[in-house]
Amino acid sequence: MARRRNTPKGRKVNGILLLDKPVGISSNAALQEVKHLFKAAKAGHTGNLDPLASGMLPLCFGEATKMSAYLLDADKVYVGTCKLGVRTSSADAEGEVIETREVPPLTEALVLKVLERFQGEIEQIPPMHSALKLNGQPLYKLARQGIEVERKPRQVTIYKLELLGMTPDELELYVHCSKGTYIRTLVEDIGEALGCGAYLSRLRRTKVGPFQEEGMITLDALHQQAESEGVESLDRHLLPLDHALGNYPEIKLTENSLFYVLQGQAVQVPHAPTSGWVRLCNSAGEFIGVGAVLDDGRIGPKRLLNTGE
Repeated sequence: MARRRNTPKGRKVNGILLLDKPVGISSNAALQEVKHLFKAAKAGHTGNLDPLASGMLPLCFGEATKMSAYLLDADKVYVGTCKLGVRTSSADAEGEVIETREVPPLTEALVLKVLERFQGEIEQIPPMHSALKLNGQPLYKLARQGIEVERKPRQVTIYKLELLGMTPDELELYVHCSKGTYIRTLVEDIGEALGCGAYLSRLRRTKVGPFQEEGMITLDALHQQAESEGVESLDRHLLPLDHALGNYPEIKLTENSLFYVLQGQAVQVPHAPTSGWVRLCNSAGEFIGVGAVLDDGRIGPKRLLNTGE
């Protein structure tokens, strides 16, 4: 007897939604709520935001889930508040206070000098309260049991670290960083460098890869629109799938080249870039997937959309 195929229930929705995640809800809970709201068959998020953080959470629907890896690898921008003189078990406002220290008199010049030390390529030790896994077990679950394990330092890049404002016991920071950067760890390390300790009391993500803050929409706005205009009206907030690829150059394939690419074969394309990733399009300019320039100069397909959908 032939096996019955499991077809996902819901609408075939394709595209990327820039959700403005509120504080107090996990990224997965936000994803499930929006997926239910869209009545979408398939959806996923691109990079976790802690419940205490707000801001940009790109959600990928349908074929756009194939592009989610490129957003996971993208740079991020955050605005956060650094509370000085206090350390917590999780390095953020959710943890228990484990140490308090007097905050020394700080000048803007002194703070800026310290911040300079954290720009460029730096090493971070991932926090125990993180989703990293050890033998299949998330570290945060071990941390909740009072267990601490050794973590290897990771190299990350802080492209820009600006002081937006300061009070005697708080710093407002702008951070443009590479993937894998823990803002909690950055804040904690800055606090140690200032001699008083610190934790992250507020965090908002304002940019992921090519996506800007202006394109976000809140959960409340989505609910109101679905109720007043219907579920299908929400689709107008979806961005095209290839928007996740930022400035990848576009390669327009001939019908002949397209045939081979769809079979998973590399092709020679005149005047193509000599290295890096590319957006693949058919002769009509429609996006079909992601390719890479191979060592011999040919364009090899890496992630193709289901053009039959």
